[in-house]
Order: sequence, then C-alpha cells, then structure tokens
Amino acid sequence: MRAHRRSRRRAVCATYVLPQAETSARWARHLTTAFLTRGCGEKVSGDQVEDAILVVSELVTNATRHGHSSCRLRLHVDPGLVTVEVEDLSPIPPRMRVPRETDESGRGMVMVRELAQTYAVRGGPGGGKTVQAVLAAS
Repeated sequence: MRAHRRSRRRAVCATYVLPQAETSARWARHLTTAFLTRGCGEKVSGDQVEDAILVVSELVTNATRHGHSSCRLRLHVDPGLVTVEVEDLSPIPPRMRVPRETDESGRGMVMVRELAQTYAVRGGPGGGKTVQAVLAAS
C-alpha cells in the first residue's frame, strides 16, 4: 500500500500601489497580465486573464477618477479563482446605473457585475472602501 501525499496549493497574492494618474489603468492592465500569465505560478485560463484585465481596468479607472486618490490593487489567485480588489480613499461606493444606448460611458460597473461570480464593496477603517470582484474559472 502506498501513501499518497495531498498537495495543498496555497493562494498567491500580489499588491500594487498606483498613483492617481491617467496612466494608472494602463499600468494596472500590464501588471495584471504579467502576474496572471507569468508571476503567480498557478494555471489561470485565458478567459480568466481577459476578464481580470477588464475588471482591473474598470475598477482602477473608477478609483483614480472618482476616488480622488491613489489606489491599491490586490490580485489573489486560488485554484480556479482570481480575486481582484481595488482600495481607494473615497467612502462613496461605485454607482450602478443602467446606461442608455447613446451613453458613451457608464457601462463599466454593469460589466464588472456580469463578469464576477461575486462582487462586494467594503468600507475601510480609514474611511475609504475596497471593491472586490471574484472571477471563477470559465
């Protein structure tokens, strides 16, 4: 009889601080791509990477544009799950609205909610907030 060793995979995390700047979303997309495709050591599907990039771009854009501060991006990878968290200093949660066909903006949070298995907004101890989206394997 042979004993089988169970391998317990550990979650892998990365945290990035991004300035309040027009270029922050672009840097966040680049950092997310690099971490999920090369840096995390876990198998992340191409669909999950693409979804994570879209979610990161939207949340970082909102944080730097409406949060009026720098933001902290956290990526957390568990087998089958990618968790995206963006923290900023504003206590105001993202607005969910139904955009009209002619609107040129306002669709981002609807997209985040559609892509995420779970979505949450938590208040922070310093008065800010953290927006979290969990993406499941597709």
